[in-house]
This record gives sequence, C-alpha cells and structure tokens, in this order.
Amino acid sequence: MQSPTEFREGKPGFYPDQSVYAEFACAEFGLEFRDLDGGSGLLFSVSSHNGMLHFGAGRCSWYPQNNATASTLASDKHFTSRILREAGVPALGGEYFFLHDRHRAHRPVGHDRSDTTDCFRRLGGAAFVKPLTGSRGDFAQAVHGETALVRYLDDVMKYYDAVLIQPIIEGIEYRVFLLDDDVLYCARKYPPSVTGDGVHTARELLAAHNDTLRARGLSPASLSNNDPSLDAVPAKGERREIPGRMNLSAGGTMVLADAPSEKAITLSRQAARAIGLRVAAIDMFVDIGGDPDAIEIIEVNSNPSIRLLEDSNRGDLILKIWHHTFSAMGLL
Repeated sequence: MQSPTEFREGKPGFYPDQSVYAEFACAEFGLEFRDLDGGSGLLFSVSSHNGMLHFGAGRCSWYPQNNATASTLASDKHFTSRILREAGVPALGGEYFFLHDRHRAHRPVGHDRSDTTDCFRRLGGAAFVKPLTGSRGDFAQAVHGETALVRYLDDVMKYYDAVLIQPIIEGIEYRVFLLDDDVLYCARKYPPSVTGDGVHTARELLAAHNDTLRARGLSPASLSNNDPSLDAVPAKGERREIPGRMNLSAGGTMVLADAPSEKAITLSRQAARAIGLRVAAIDMFVDIGGDPDAIEIIEVNSNPSIRLLEDSNRGDLILKIWHHTFSAMGLL
C-alpha cells in the first residue's frame, strides 16, 4: 500500500492535504477519485456504484457526515461556548464584539467595538482575543494593554467582522479527535518556535517566520519593539518558543499522545454530542493553574486538519476517517 506522502509526490505546493488523503483512501477502498479543477485538487469527486460525492477546498467541509447546522454552530466560537455550558461542559466562554456598523440593527446592545474597552478592563487589561469565526489560529493572540488592543482591532477588522475576548488561561493544550463516540487519537499541542542559526537575531528569525505566515494568509506573530532579548543572536540549534496560538498552520506542533485523563475523553464526547457532530476535534486546556482536574474546552472543530497523521506515519488512521466518511454517505 502506498503512503499518503507518496500520493503527494509531484503535486503543486498548494494542493490541499485532504485531497491527497481522499485519493489515498479511494485507492485503498476501490473508489473512483476524479479531479475536477485541472489538477489543482481544489474540487474533486469520489464515486462508486452506489453514487457520487463532491468535495471542495477552502471553506467547504471535508466531513459531509457532519450536518450543516452542527458545522455552522461549531464555526461560531460564542455559540459553541454557550451550547457547551448549557450542556454542563466547561468552556472558556468570553464576550463577542462586532467591529463594523453593518447589520447593527440585528444585534443586542453591548456588543459593539466601543464596548470592548470595558470588557478588557474587567479582565485586568490583558486578554486572549481571536476572530469569532476564524480558523487556523489567524489573529488569535494575547493582547496586553489598551493601546495594543486598539492596534489589534484596527488590524483584524480589515479581515473579520467580529472578535471574541477571553481571559488568558495557563494550561496544557490537547486535542481529542472523535469519530462518533470513538476516540481516534489524542495529541498534545506545543507552541511554534524559531531555531537559531548563530547568525541572525531572534527578531530577524521571527520576521522570516511571519513572512511565511503572511504567505499562507495568516496573521503574523506579534513582535515587541521594546524587548531587548529579540536583538540577541540565538546559538545554532537554539529553540525559541513563540507563545500564544498553537495551530499547526501557524507553526505549532502536535504530537500523538495518550489522553490526559478519562475526564478529558468524557468531556470531549459530551462536547461533540452537544453540538451534534459525528466528526470533531476537541481542543482543551488541562491542568489549568496546576490543578490536574481543571479542564476547559477551547474550541470544537467540525472541519479539522489531519496533517498530523501523515507526519506521524499513521496512514491507517487517515483511512479510518475516510472509511467513516464514505460509509456514512453510502459509497461503501
């Protein structure tokens, strides 16, 4: 059996991961994979004698067994948090604020940009802020001080309509991936980093890191002009972490690991059920403040990336995910 990486060979750099995995799974299960966009992988079909499915990249869902309502609810971080808390699942919560006057007549008072300052002050002048419907860690970062908040909102409003302001939580971050109630894998998340070459300063290494993020359509990591340590030259091989978001797309890493506790698995199942998802990746903080029993759900992902499995040489798990998809949709 070929590996997913072998199916990736010869494809352009922008070719979507899930298109690679779909073609890989089709070869294993005897299904027909057809690229419908000139070899770009951005649009393709999968068919058998039972029928045909179409898949698209970008905002399209890779998991058609998740219904549209559940997927849409999961994409809104405030809705997700409210639903989870209503179901008795601990979630970070936060307050949402719109950054434009458009559609102002359709929302309650207290959620405009002018209201962000009061919320920020209640959190002590420091908060974790991210787009309400963002993904891949775009513009997800800790913000310290009201001047930095204004600058952040000015930047993010160019791309998003609303943000979520949350307290800053210190804990260990995990992801639990579920197919229905079955835990397919767990992973521990680690922050992105830059590695010294003995020549460039940390500031220069971070600037290059940010250029890569921009090329991928992601916001850069924030740099402090007043941090003298950024002007030091890290030794060759020295690793310097970039705190904040831990998304793979933003340079973070994930490592397959045992679940942190049975409680974490139970809460993950409850979270997926509450939203109504059959495929879900539950991100959570555990060991919050050093308390091993303290867990908070960060987000529920209805369209999670599975690049980690290719990088970990777990093509078998990729096949399990696509078998679930093809079976649920009647192709197998």
